This record gives sequence, C-alpha cells and structure tokens, in this order.
Amino acid sequence: MSLHTAAAEGVSLCLGCSVARVPCGAGSCTRQTGFPHSNYLLVFLRYQIYYDYPLETYLEYPIIIAQDAILLCCIMHFSGKKKRALFYTVIYWGVWYVLTLHKWIIDVAMNLCTFVSAASKLVQLQHLWQTKDSGQASALTWGMGAYTCATRIITTVMTTNDLAVLIRFITMLILNIWVTATILHYRKTKKTD
Repeated sequence: MSLHTAAAEGVSLCLGCSVARVPCGAGSCTRQTGFPHSNYLLVFLRYQIYYDYPLETYLEYPIIIAQDAILLCCIMHFSGKKKRALFYTVIYWGVWYVLTLHKWIIDVAMNLCTFVSAASKLVQLQHLWQTKDSGQASALTWGMGAYTCATRIITTVMTTNDLAVLIRFITMLILNIWVTATILHYRKTKKTD
C-alpha cells in the first residue's frame, strides 16, 4: 500500500468515523445489547497487536477508540459524572492487559465479540420485524457498515488470512446487508401506504 493511498484512506476513515459518531453523541453510545461499541474495538485492536499483524490492518481502531473515549469523556463531563470516567479508564486498562495473559483469552474474547455483535444485529432485525417500521434506522449507515466489512474481508485475505477475523467480517457483512435490506423494505412499505 502506497503512502498516498494510506493517507487518503486515513482521511476518509476519520471523516466517516466522525459522521458515524455524531448520532452517538446525540443519543445512545451503545448498540441494542447495551454493550459499548468501543469494547468490540478494544478487543479487536488488542487481537491484531497480539498476533503482530501489519499496522495497516488495524490502524483505524485506535482512532475509533480515541473518538469513543473522547465522546464518552465529554458526555460524563457534561452530565457531572467525572469520577465514573476514571473508574472506566482503569477498567479499560485492566482489560487491555488481561486480554493477552494467555493466547486462549484473546481468542475467546475475539469470538465473543463476534457473537455479541451478531446478537446486537439480530436484535435490531427482530425489532424491525416486530414494528414493521424502519423508524430512525439509517440504511446509509448500515450500508456503510456492510461496505466496510466487505473491504475488511478483502484486506484480511490479502494480509493475514486469519480465520477468526474472516468469520467475524463475513458474519457482520451478511447481517449488515440483511438489516439494510430490511430497513429499505419497511421504508418503501411505509411510503406506499
């Protein structure tokens, strides 16, 4: 990957992540399961570093985690919960080191993150099916998630060929496409009624 290409991807990533984080600041910073998004990223980042994968394969995760951390600090600062922010910081650092005590811990954590991510998307799908209304769900955001997973599959195959990472991104790609299609289906249904 050339330096120019890497810089263009970095700028694109920062802009895309900023846009994706704005709704988080306005509303909820957790997925349907209540598990903060940055927890997935923390495990995934540590997994990539533990297996000594090329920097290009995980460079966006520190940026996204930093964005989430800044956002959470701002939320806690303005809601008067500064002491709680210190507690969460200590927990994050503790988890960061515990993840690599044994190889099986990081592998189980990676698989659990895949499971929890899939479960949160299935909860979103169930909600859409029950209400038959896409509501405030954004097909563009879910479509961007699907596109990201597709590109990460290609990147993973070309760089590390890690089976756990491939399973994660293939699962997330399928579910992101499914949620996107469901949102579009109920959006069209709503307009024609």
